[in-house]
Amino acid sequence: MSKIITRREFLKKSLTGAGLLIAVSMTPSGIKLSSAKEMTKNKNSLFSPDVWLEITPENIVNIIVSKSEMGQGVYTSLPMIVADELDADWKRIRLRIAPAADKYKDPVWGAQATGGSSSIRHMFEPLRKAGAAAREMLVNAASSTWGVPLDECEARNGKVKHSKTNRNLTYGELSQKASLLPVPKKPSLKKESQFNIIGRSIPRLDVPDKTNGKAVFGIDVFVPGMLYASISRPPAYDSKTLSYDKDAVLKVKGVTDIIPIHSGIAVCAESQEAAWKGRTALNVKWDKGSDPDLSNETLQKKYVNYLDKEGLSARNEGDIKNALNQASKKIEATYILPYLAHATMEPMNCTVHVSKDKCEIWVPTQNQTGVFMLAKKVTGLPPEQIHIHTTYLGGGFGRRFETDVVEEALKISQAAGKPVKLIWTREEDIQNDFYRPANCSKIAGALDNNGNLIAWSHKIVCPSIFSRVFPEQVKGGIDPAAVEGLKNMEYEVPNISVEYVRIDTPVPVGFWRSVGSSHNAFAVESFIDEMAFSAGKDPLEFRLNLLKNHKRAYRVLEVAAEKAGWGRPLNRAQGRGIAQHFSFESYVAQVAEVSVNKTDGKIKVHRVVCAVDCGNVINPSIISAQMQSGIIMGLSASLKEAISFAKGGVESANFHNYDLLRISEMPEIEVNIVRSNEKLGGIGEPGVPPAAPAVANAVFNAAGIRLRNLPMNPETVKQAMKKV
Repeated sequence: MSKIITRREFLKKSLTGAGLLIAVSMTPSGIKLSSAKEMTKNKNSLFSPDVWLEITPENIVNIIVSKSEMGQGVYTSLPMIVADELDADWKRIRLRIAPAADKYKDPVWGAQATGGSSSIRHMFEPLRKAGAAAREMLVNAASSTWGVPLDECEARNGKVKHSKTNRNLTYGELSQKASLLPVPKKPSLKKESQFNIIGRSIPRLDVPDKTNGKAVFGIDVFVPGMLYASISRPPAYDSKTLSYDKDAVLKVKGVTDIIPIHSGIAVCAESQEAAWKGRTALNVKWDKGSDPDLSNETLQKKYVNYLDKEGLSARNEGDIKNALNQASKKIEATYILPYLAHATMEPMNCTVHVSKDKCEIWVPTQNQTGVFMLAKKVTGLPPEQIHIHTTYLGGGFGRRFETDVVEEALKISQAAGKPVKLIWTREEDIQNDFYRPANCSKIAGALDNNGNLIAWSHKIVCPSIFSRVFPEQVKGGIDPAAVEGLKNMEYEVPNISVEYVRIDTPVPVGFWRSVGSSHNAFAVESFIDEMAFSAGKDPLEFRLNLLKNHKRAYRVLEVAAEKAGWGRPLNRAQGRGIAQHFSFESYVAQVAEVSVNKTDGKIKVHRVVCAVDCGNVINPSIISAQMQSGIIMGLSASLKEAISFAKGGVESANFHNYDLLRISEMPEIEVNIVRSNEKLGGIGEPGVPPAAPAVANAVFNAAGIRLRNLPMNPETVKQAMKKV
């Protein structure tokens, strides 16, 4: 695994002539660039860079990254930004993982965290400036060394060259002299036409370690003398312990401790197997919990009933009531989506060692600041005695923004007095998630005499994520995630209303890849298709007519349709569907080709063609990979996934009853990058939202049925076929 560099190591190097080091600090007035020496002149001041780079005399360029790598490629794309502005030799680039600390806050969020498809968007400017500053310092050092005018020196591919004499010096040879120079406060950035690394499909830096086994994920961490922990958890929400067999547990060989905590009863042992056996031997008896009748049926009934409640207005333009009353044609539809688990490849885990004067945490996390604050709260230790090691993440999707597993490990280690490794089983992972919220939408749309969409009334019933995670961002009672993709829907409709009805259930909800866009895109893009059909218009042309002043959305639709052969005939049993969505500042359109087996109800997705405009392109291969990944996750959610509830808790337990799309079911996927000079958009999540509605719309064209409830599994299809 790439080395994690500590603040102490950095300072030590900076004071011993190790080479050129550039620190980037986020200040109230903006980005500040400094050398390490400048940052440490005042002995009473703290050296607090958020990101930095180091050029060693050995001609190695170390780029320190403060974001978490969970498969999205930031350990490559972020160094590419620095390396290009630096004009470095990519072969000399090395990755270093920043220590988890409050000083590595995201400049926009004010916290060290990874999510919201924000890494490139938030770090692009500071990383470019760091690379450009180092480049200018190296050129100045070369000019001084040779005694030649500055404009005769040029940085290129890891060297500074003097054009008239054909002399050159490597960055390593210049690093110590450059380190003595003042850091330019406003370095000159390259023009896009000058990029030689940005925009190329550079092989990822993390792939070699992931393929040769050197990469360390959270589940791989081993600390000498550590115990293994397993937790017996209640089967129903808010269920309390009635009794357990302490004596039986202590008879299990290797068991050392039984530790009741807030989320259940933990068993510590000298091996993972012993911990699991001890947990089984507990034989815990639980009460029925706060809502013993909680089930799929009671939840759906509650959601549908909440559609009759008055909502909070998130958007109100024109005169929706009058437009609906005077419409030539009025259409109504209700869409219901289930709770979804994250089901990350690597189950939740954390290793912790809490001692009297130190706390060390090894964790695959998206939220270093949250982990840090939690450790301070639980242990009572000062910040300088808390050390967090961010490992590779075996999938995140928002789940690893949560800190619940860290809290459990902290409390267990604190009570046991030893390092403890806690690994959840797959069953624990699925049954104790912070799920994508279930939600229910009721939409009414109106057409005029010419088939133009003149009104859109949308009421959504959805739990609130932000009220728990970021309550300060809930304005006027409206959860921003719940109305994401509705409040900012780009279709030009003269009369539009969006209402939000908050619903609270015992089921915890959290961020799930693409958050509110993941479910709202399904309702919006499915209903747009229904309106196009009612108007007797082609779904593509209907959309384009509503996006005349939204050129990026218009363009990705055009490209996806063209590449998919929109309008060309398919096999008789097949159908095409189209959908588009704007999220995380990126525009994505997808066309799905499907067939429907009317006998067994199975939907087969044969092909998905995607077009994406995310502004400037850093690494095309990473963009393509993330689009494919998002499409696959969107297809799995649309065709198979749904958390099931019974007897007051989660009934789903493992992949036998929480089904995921298998590799044998993968369609052909084609990704087309629509390049633009617009501002950067995110790429980790925007591929998810259009997948489900593209498939649903294709199913209608293939089989004549509208599927308004997810998942679109065989049972749902067969029920819909009975109504045709």
